[in-house]
Amino acid sequence: MLKILDKLPPQTFAIGALRWSLLFIFALFGVAKFAAYEAQGVAGIAMHYPLFSWMYPLIGVQGTSNVIGTIELATGVLIALGAWSHRAGLIGGLMGMATFVITLSFSFGVPLWQEGYGFPFMGSTAQFLFKDAVLLAGCLALALHAGHALRARGGA
Repeated sequence: MLKILDKLPPQTFAIGALRWSLLFIFALFGVAKFAAYEAQGVAGIAMHYPLFSWMYPLIGVQGTSNVIGTIELATGVLIALGAWSHRAGLIGGLMGMATFVITLSFSFGVPLWQEGYGFPFMGSTAQFLFKDAVLLAGCLALALHAGHALRARGGA
């Protein structure tokens, strides 16, 4: 058993896998925000959310979705750059955490449980939102990894 454990890859392998899978998520979701179908879907939730509601009268459904998509793409780029720059990785991880805290906060005040069944049977909104808990944890892991690396290097 110990021989198998001696052959495990280093923990940085897991950090890399986490980094590139989060980049994949941010890239696909960010690009999707530029499509009309996604802009309409996001508007259904975000239009009534104080953080975003002010944008809809100013720049419309597609404009607001484009802003959100641009932020998601920038987050993905910073997470990817974290492979070479711990400072970029820390910022990207924190931006990712903010993204998923915001989306999880959409859970308050909306029906989450399937009508006629109740808890623990999730409705489609809960299924859409609850996956973000693990994505939040992934961004936290990347932010902590980068923060510890920066501290070990004296903040450089």
